[in-house]
Amino acid sequence: MKDYAFLFPGQGSQVIGMGKDLYEKTDLGKKIFKTADEVLGYKLSEICFNGPEEELKLTHNTQPALLTVSYILFSLLGKTPQIAAGHSLGEYSAVLASGGLKFEDAVMLVHKRGKYMQEAVPVGKGAMAAIIGTKISEIEEKIKTVSGVVNLANWNSSSQIVISGEKDAVEEAVKLINAPKSVMLPVSAPFHSELMLPAQEKLSVDIDNTTFSDLKFPIINNVDSKIVSDKEKVKEGLKRQVTGAVLWHKSMTNLLEEKKINNYLEIGTGRVLSGLIKRTSRELGIDVKIENIQNFDDLSKFI
Repeated sequence: MKDYAFLFPGQGSQVIGMGKDLYEKTDLGKKIFKTADEVLGYKLSEICFNGPEEELKLTHNTQPALLTVSYILFSLLGKTPQIAAGHSLGEYSAVLASGGLKFEDAVMLVHKRGKYMQEAVPVGKGAMAAIIGTKISEIEEKIKTVSGVVNLANWNSSSQIVISGEKDAVEEAVKLINAPKSVMLPVSAPFHSELMLPAQEKLSVDIDNTTFSDLKFPIINNVDSKIVSDKEKVKEGLKRQVTGAVLWHKSMTNLLEEKKINNYLEIGTGRVLSGLIKRTSRELGIDVKIENIQNFDDLSKFI
């Protein structure tokens, strides 16, 4: 599938029941879930299949859950794309799919990543907010004037940008930006902000102690929106991504305009990335084909 870009979702796409049909209907799904349970030392599979939702939403569970389901679907598909991209956590899924990591190492890394990110800032001290309908240039200018820590966290589309930082600073920024619409997000920590530096430092040690390989197909990374396949550049991008912004809109624009890719397949739970690429392609006046595989039935139909 050399004319395709594969997209892997990030945190927020999780849902109770995810991966259960893959476990029940395929030997590979059962094998990979059992491996995840053994590596992590607890029943990730049970949390995915049955919840409760509060457990699945815990960052150190959410991240390995999403990675595991995406990897099972990718493995069952058995196809190679021209390029791949993943949103935040999803970048690990993209690296795993491209052979940059062994599954056992990847699932433990993202479990630790979630744990470190949650521990970096006391609950209630940080916040994130989605800003709708205001240009990124205006947001960047206004958050510079805020007292306290607030950073650009996610550039999802031309009209959807997420900011992150200290709770009071984020709330001040929301008032100052005065966007057509803004939403405080129900998250447990200020992800992709400089407050995540303690998590970045811990995860960097784990990344350096993990064996990576050069990628079989390239990915476009979050923090620079650059196409990489060299293992050292992949590792560097994953480290910096913890505190750096997810430049998703820039990445998708690059794929559409520079790489001239018109076929997109989102692999994993949810349709968030399908919606974002649809919006961006429409704004650019580029016709694209967007597909999504979340479960066994979707996979069968696509194949």
